[in-house]
This record gives sequence, structure tokens and C-alpha cells, in this order.
Amino acid sequence: MSTASVATLVGDRTGGRKAGAAFGDDRLWRWLTISPALALMLLLSVLPLANLFVSSFQDITWAGGDSTRSFVGLSHYRALGSDALFRAGLVNTFIFAFCAVAGQMVLGLGLALLCSKVTRGRVLYRAIFILPILIPGIVIGAIWKLMLNYDFGLINQGLALLGVMQHDWLGSAETALLSVIVVDIWHWTPFCFLLFLAGIESLPQDIFEAAKVDGAKPWQEFRYITLPLMIPTIVVTFAFRLVLAFKVFDEVYLLTSGGPGTATEVVSFTLYQRFFTEDRIGYGSAMSVAVIFLVSLLLVIALSARRGLGRT
Repeated sequence: MSTASVATLVGDRTGGRKAGAAFGDDRLWRWLTISPALALMLLLSVLPLANLFVSSFQDITWAGGDSTRSFVGLSHYRALGSDALFRAGLVNTFIFAFCAVAGQMVLGLGLALLCSKVTRGRVLYRAIFILPILIPGIVIGAIWKLMLNYDFGLINQGLALLGVMQHDWLGSAETALLSVIVVDIWHWTPFCFLLFLAGIESLPQDIFEAAKVDGAKPWQEFRYITLPLMIPTIVVTFAFRLVLAFKVFDEVYLLTSGGPGTATEVVSFTLYQRFFTEDRIGYGSAMSVAVIFLVSLLLVIALSARRGLGRT
């Protein structure tokens, strides 16, 4: 082997070692860079969840400012099956979540399709459509509680002008949950609208131009082009809204406080009662773990559906 070949071989090996060392240093630097964020996430999410899980197996009482913990095993989880309030809240939560999310998805997609076709005043329409999501929840509760009031509410006043009998929207068991669902649809439809509008505007326009050349009608473009291409966005939006709707609290608390009876009792409000009204920390922790499991299961199902639709 010549001297030049040996020098080249040695140089290549040294360069490889230097490159490997540089790669290792770079990887170490990346871990050091994200370590504060990982530590913060561990402190604010993982540790509280671990404490919640441990507390679900304990009976916690307070005396003199100190807590006394006693291990009770799975008794809290067994008690969930006989808790009528929890069962009612679970049923109402499923009804609320699926009805509200379905309404938001349909309205959001319809508004996004309409807004994507507008050429003049597009910014104004977008600002109007996203206005409800910018209003704080406590303000929305106050607004709609006044609008749905039996005596002087705007809705009943409008019905009186039309000669229709007034109705106690929030005080009747037949319409209380429906009223809360309507308020949630009004509040969160802009969220779906924004995601759908972004998805529609990112679609390749050459496909639509080719469809127009072939003589496709607007409903055919939607059925065979827009809807199939929007399926990933629809599934992700559905997953986000379903998880958030399952955790609804502020609208129920501000409008009905779970009443009348258990007509608008939802899981989040039941948790609030167990923790802060009844001071049953261990039982509330077990209920929280069960709810987290259900929400996680819904999220996994939604993401699995998205993956399956993406493959097809």
C-alpha cells in the first residue's frame, strides 16, 4: 500500500471519529436543551397524575390542617358502579359531547365552505365567525343565562311576539341539557371553522380545476374531492373537540349547576362536587382516574380511525 493511500485511510478514520464525536456532542446538547421543559412537564403533569392515582386507593381525611391517609384498595372504584350521580353524569356527558361536537363539526364545515368561496369581505366574515370563541366563558354564561331567562329573556320575548308560549329553557328537565348543548355549539363552532378553513385552503387547486373542466357540479366536487381530502382534518378536529367536550364544566356550572335534578349533571361537575363540596378526596381521585381512562380511550379510538382512514 502506498504512502498516499495510508494517509488517506488514516484521514478518513480520524474524520469519522471526529464526526462521531461531534454527533455525540450534538445529541448531548439537544438533551440538555430540552431538559428544562422535560423537568417542568414532569413537575406539572406526571407527578400530579401519579399522586392522583395513588390517592384513588386511599381514604383521605383532614383534621387540624393535616391529612390522614388510609389504604382502602379498590373500594372507591367499586363504589363508582353504585353511584347514581356518577352514572347520570356519565350518560349526560356522552350525550352532550357527541351532540355538541356533531353540531359544531357540521356548522364549522359549512361555514368554512361558504367562507372559502367568498371573495369580497372575507376578513370581515372571518372576524364575525370567530368572535364567540374570543369571549371568556364566564361572560358567555352570563349572556346566555339572560337570553334564556323565563321572565325577561330575549328568546322568550321573541316567542311572545310571535304568539308562541314561553318556555323555561334552563329550569325544565326536557330542555336544560339541550340549551347547554346549543350554547356550547355557539361557543366552539369557530374552533372547528378555523381548522376546516385552513384545511380547505391548503387543498391542491389543480384537482378542482380539472373537475370543473370535466363538468363536475359543486356538490360533486364536495362529495368526491373536498370531503375525501378533508378526512384527516375532520378526524383530528373531531378528536380535539370530543376530548374538550368531555371535560365541559364552566357552561354547566354557570347556566344550570347540574340541575334541574340531574338533567345537566356532567362528569366534571360531579368531580367538582366530590372534591370541593363533599371533601371526598380519595373517591374523587378514583372518579378522576376513571374519567381520564375514558377520555384517553376516546382519543385512541379517534386517532386509530384517522390512521385507518389515511391508509384507505
